[in-house]
Amino acid sequence: MVDATLDYLRQGGWVMLPLVAVSAMLWTLIAERWLALRTLVRGDLDVPGVLAVCRGETDPPPSGALRAQLAGAFAAARTGRARLDREILAKESHRLSLLLESRHAAIGVLAAVAPLLGLLGTVIGMIETFQVISDFGTGNARALAGGISVALVTTQTGLLVAIPGLLVGNRLRNRAEQLRVRLAETTQMIDRDLARRDPEGGRRRRRRL
Repeated sequence: MVDATLDYLRQGGWVMLPLVAVSAMLWTLIAERWLALRTLVRGDLDVPGVLAVCRGETDPPPSGALRAQLAGAFAAARTGRARLDREILAKESHRLSLLLESRHAAIGVLAAVAPLLGLLGTVIGMIETFQVISDFGTGNARALAGGISVALVTTQTGLLVAIPGLLVGNRLRNRAEQLRVRLAETTQMIDRDLARRDPEGGRRRRRRL
């Protein structure tokens, strides 16, 4: 198995080295995002639990889930002054939103680079093939096969890296978007609770409007 893999890599020439590196980075990032998003949904708080933590009625759970992180960070930083607490809430919500967006752009770039590297290998292989034809004609089948193998192997490898990477990357992006909507809804819910507990602040906002 190892020998067959090495033979396959050798057929593609030097372009296979950056292709393998891109593949390794791509799937490392995908694995990291999958684990991170899984942690953000496992054992999360429900709506009453979030409000109880934010009000200081209960201690935040030792969880890395999304709502639990938001409620715990807000509870730890809250001051009891509604206006300042809203700013703290917005800051923590923005921090978690950036966390949800992390790595997705890099995954998309790497998935797009893989077929381009495959195309580069195709061009190199065709140049080698035409060079052999120019030097020896079409009678040297072995030399022709070398250039053709570079062209085909690199193209195949680039597509094998890119297609699954794009599919899985889009799936992770959609999951992150769902969590971003949950984060926004939770933030609005906490903000409304703060407004109910600070009627003077609500009247001041209405007068400004």
